[in-house]
Amino acid sequence: VHTTHSGSHTLSKDDVNYRMHFRMINEQQVEDITIDFFYRPHTITLLTCTVLSLMYFAFTRDDGNPDSNLWVGLILVISFFLVISVLAFPNGPFTRPHPAIWRIVFGLSVLYFLFLVFIIFLNWQQVKQLMYWLDPNLRYAKREADIMEYAVNCHVITWERILSHFDIFAFSHFWGWGMKALLIRSYGLCWTISITWELTELFFMHLLPNFAECWWDQVILDILLCNGGGIWLGMTVCRFLEMRTYHWASIKDIHTTTGKIKRAVLQFTPASWTYVRWLDPKSSLQRVMGVYLFMIIWQLTELNTFFLKHIFVFPASHALSWCRILFIGIITAPTVRQYYAYLTDTQCKRVGTQCWVFGAIAFLEALACIKFGQDLFSKTQILYVILWLLCLAFITFLCLFGMVWYAENYGPREKSLSECEDSNYTESADHVSEVFKGTVTLLCLVFRIVFYLYFTVHVKNYITSF
Repeated sequence: VHTTHSGSHTLSKDDVNYRMHFRMINEQQVEDITIDFFYRPHTITLLTCTVLSLMYFAFTRDDGNPDSNLWVGLILVISFFLVISVLAFPNGPFTRPHPAIWRIVFGLSVLYFLFLVFIIFLNWQQVKQLMYWLDPNLRYAKREADIMEYAVNCHVITWERILSHFDIFAFSHFWGWGMKALLIRSYGLCWTISITWELTELFFMHLLPNFAECWWDQVILDILLCNGGGIWLGMTVCRFLEMRTYHWASIKDIHTTTGKIKRAVLQFTPASWTYVRWLDPKSSLQRVMGVYLFMIIWQLTELNTFFLKHIFVFPASHALSWCRILFIGIITAPTVRQYYAYLTDTQCKRVGTQCWVFGAIAFLEALACIKFGQDLFSKTQILYVILWLLCLAFITFLCLFGMVWYAENYGPREKSLSECEDSNYTESADHVSEVFKGTVTLLCLVFRIVFYLYFTVHVKNYITSF
């Protein structure tokens, strides 16, 4: 049978397969349910609890405080929207620890997307009033660039000064790169993103003064120690998870208390793991451009972090900053998996819903920064932006060429196949150590490009101190 009828439309067999394959990627199903209660729909029970809780909050609380009314109303709107998310939204590409959690994550990303749309249609005074309502202390907040000096006395290198840089932010930097390595699972792409981000700081230093760093801080502490250490840790965990044998036993079949507790804890680990292969010797130009777009959006998301706190004036330690970073990190996990499937799987013709929303969030954040930071962006030097895009493209393609060249000439002839997270999707993969060795030469070339670009952007303080 080559066609199937749906109303007045006739679908080919390929169309049916494409739709079924997209559903498997966008909405994973739990194949091995150990405790039925947690996976059965409880819509009537949930509706009853929702209505009763709404009645309780509506008729029992004191509504004499206007600010409290707004807070409670806002929290309940978000809570009930997340209830609807659990009922209506797709699971996403993951099912561990439970599909409902990833539905809530998607619901939060939709709420954040709608919030950004709302913000864009406000004026500057309304935005400031909203921020002061969320936290009155923001009235007295100052930009870090206004109270701190950057890239001063770079020729003074002492142990005390170096150790002073190992603070909570350095640990967050290290830990963040460990998480990024777990998501990307490629030494080549991780190192490329790490180095191109340092170049991004150089090209946007004329807009954000806190991007100015001493050469030893940027190259040794950031790239080699924090970034490199985090990448190594993340890829080491990936290698451990790749070698692990995934055979899940039902918790009902485990008779010891210790075994049941261990199985419950393992519910928060992946159900399966896979090698990833972003590029191979037969990759099309579309796939190469897709990886380049991935790099651009990744850099844009990182830039938004710094532009948001600079334009809207809140410190890096504020809840608005670290909550956003944590939230973006969580929604990045299903986004990367869906984008990787779209990029490498010929049967996947559409990006997943979480990937679509993430892309919209990145561009809306950038749009909000541009609208409310017009004074800042009026100082933009277009030449630097053009050079940044060209440099990012050159280094990305150089990295991809190096990965493909190494895989074609020195990679194993037989690639192992591994199953993706809770899916039937399979993909060939390079071994982590081979990819790492293949990027060593690339890193040497990129470091030369980095120091050459210092001259092109006229960073005189860097050159003098170096």
